[in-house]
Amino acid sequence: MSIGLMAIVFAALGIKILVNKNGKFPNTHIGGNKEMIKRGIYCAQTWDKIEQKNARKGLLKKLKPDPDFLVSK
Repeated sequence: MSIGLMAIVFAALGIKILVNKNGKFPNTHIGGNKEMIKRGIYCAQTWDKIEQKNARKGLLKKLKPDPDFLVSK
């Protein structure tokens, strides 16, 4: 009985996708939700990419040479 119910559910989802104008699977990823993006809520992968980018920027600032060092005395 449960296998039959699961088959009906999967068939209904397949028909829904075929009937949609775009014919694509719905984007259920957090990054696809406009309201969550407005609130600054990201998935763990996106948050990690943002933090890595910020860390690289901070590292590059630290690695810039001191202007006094370049002046010959």
